[in-house]
Amino acid sequence: MRKIFLLLVLMSFVLAAGAMAAENESKSVDMVVFYGEGCPHCSQLKSFLDDVSDDYPELNVIEKEVYFDNKNRELFSLMVYRFDTEIQGVPTTFIDDKVIVGFSKAIGESIEQEIQRCIDAGCESPLEKIKQGAGSGNDTVHIVGESSPSEDPGKAAAVKRLTLPAVLSAAAVDAINPCAFAVLIILLTTVLGAGRKSKALYSGLAFTASIYISYLLMGIGLYSAVQAAGITHWFYAVVGILAIIIGLFNLKDYLWYGKWFKMEVPESWRPKMKMLIKGVTSVPGAFLIGFVVSLFLLPCTSGPYIVILGLLAKSSTREYAFLLLLLYNFIFILPMLIITLAVAFGFTTVQEAEEWRQKKLKVLHLIAGAIILLLGIGMLTALYFGWL
Repeated sequence: MRKIFLLLVLMSFVLAAGAMAAENESKSVDMVVFYGEGCPHCSQLKSFLDDVSDDYPELNVIEKEVYFDNKNRELFSLMVYRFDTEIQGVPTTFIDDKVIVGFSKAIGESIEQEIQRCIDAGCESPLEKIKQGAGSGNDTVHIVGESSPSEDPGKAAAVKRLTLPAVLSAAAVDAINPCAFAVLIILLTTVLGAGRKSKALYSGLAFTASIYISYLLMGIGLYSAVQAAGITHWFYAVVGILAIIIGLFNLKDYLWYGKWFKMEVPESWRPKMKMLIKGVTSVPGAFLIGFVVSLFLLPCTSGPYIVILGLLAKSSTREYAFLLLLLYNFIFILPMLIITLAVAFGFTTVQEAEEWRQKKLKVLHLIAGAIILLLGIGMLTALYFGWL
């Protein structure tokens, strides 16, 4: 009897230990956090979670970086689809059936309340929603910036139809900008007055290369900043309105050129800019001055660029956006290359190029205004109908 009694006690102990283990396991709380490397709000959230993790040993934080990891971006897209929501930026936190976007002191308090609630009542892992949907035939994973499986396929097609043509159109508008023409012509005139045509060729190419590099770096920086801040939706809406305003201002320059203001380099900046350019005496100098002059060109060339950056931040992955920025800036500097080669090889002169620019000035504003205006209307239309 004593042996039977000891055996029953041992079995009871094992069952109790198993029940306690099961209870502890059920209290485990899974939290999935999607973040971007370099995102300031993401860093604040991670720091907050590091601080509270000691107070909640039951908490299991699953971190997924989405800026540089394609698989994590695909998982992010699938998660928001399963939770019947949309990507609004990073950080995005999934806990139980809750989706929490961004981070602030108030959001931190809400997250901690959710952790405590899940510990007390028990919560399902957010990843279970993906497992539950497996095999349902609706598991098409999409990249951030493309349509989700719940969206109309026509919306995804509309995004693709809008993005590449928009980039090409805006780049063409920037390329025919009279400001950039004027600066290059001043440079070539200066160099030709001090040396041979071969020097003009290399100086023009060096100047064009520096403009390309500076504008590409500015574009990548602004795109990354918008992505990191998680304000792509609002930024997109703002630049859509900005595109319409810029388009109307360019049309104003076609109808009433010089009245009130001009969509060109401000008059007060021009003497200093010309002085800098006329000080160029070497090819390295032309390369260096290109970076400085790019800042002078911003008021009259940045409009289409900002519009495109808003579109890319809203609708494209980082890799695709980078490729489109390479293409955009090549188209932007293409007329500079053509003018440089034409002057260097004797197909035209700087005087003829300047005469052509002055003659076509109003027409160039008309073309630029019409394209940017239509682009802005297209962006706001896409936003209104939920295509982006």
